[in-house]
Amino acid sequence: MGLMDGKKGLVFGIANDHSIAWAITRFLRDEGASMGFTHLPDRDPERPRMERRVRKLVDDFARFVVPCNVQKDEDLDRVFSEAEQAFGTLDFVLHSIAYAPIDDLQGPTVACSREGFKQAMEISVYSLLAIANRARRLMSEGGSILTLTYLGGEKVIPGYNIMGVCKAALESAMGYLANELGPQGIRVNALSAGPLKTLSSSAVGEFDQMLKLYTTMSPLRRNVTPDEVGRVGMLLLSDATSGITGEIVHVDCGYHVMGAPPVELHER
Repeated sequence: MGLMDGKKGLVFGIANDHSIAWAITRFLRDEGASMGFTHLPDRDPERPRMERRVRKLVDDFARFVVPCNVQKDEDLDRVFSEAEQAFGTLDFVLHSIAYAPIDDLQGPTVACSREGFKQAMEISVYSLLAIANRARRLMSEGGSILTLTYLGGEKVIPGYNIMGVCKAALESAMGYLANELGPQGIRVNALSAGPLKTLSSSAVGEFDQMLKLYTTMSPLRRNVTPDEVGRVGMLLLSDATSGITGEIVHVDCGYHVMGAPPVELHER
């Protein structure tokens, strides 16, 4: 028997096979979960690039795959209506959604535009609230909601810029949701992974330097792997972590505990 046998859930945010959401989905699938998926709406219906990318990965086991723009309430309503028809109730939701306009993301935080800030916060943070609000109605017997964050929401990471501000807000929202939904038996947590090469990370400045820094600074002297992150994500969505909520779980080879370089660097 798998840890997720009989569990039904929604996955928001797979972009391609490098996505953290895909790493988690693989473990959910292997442990027996039934899932529905969303993809970014395609601008040209005749050339559904976004839909094809997701279907290529999940078509063999997905209960449904539907488009969703999290800035539109009607899209979110349609996703949860589809989930209710397919599953009746939900046991888990994975929220892997973040965005900032490229100029605002790569420019200094102090110069972020008003519209860029609003869009980044709406997509990266408000989407979690909107999804959780709809999910709770289908989690009549409790459940687990997991969002993805990064250390840049807790500490200043040069190059992470406005997305660090968004992640700080996301982590705060996660805690408030954990408190409000806890009496209903719904757990809400965040997984903070070390830097992995994904579509989103490719837009972050100095990303290659981040990878080198983690291999030098982390207690394990290496960076984390997608499988390590995926396995923990699956566990946080399973009943194996039934006593954990409101938590930021770091899967970063211990990098987040370091306040100074390792001793061997001082000795050089």
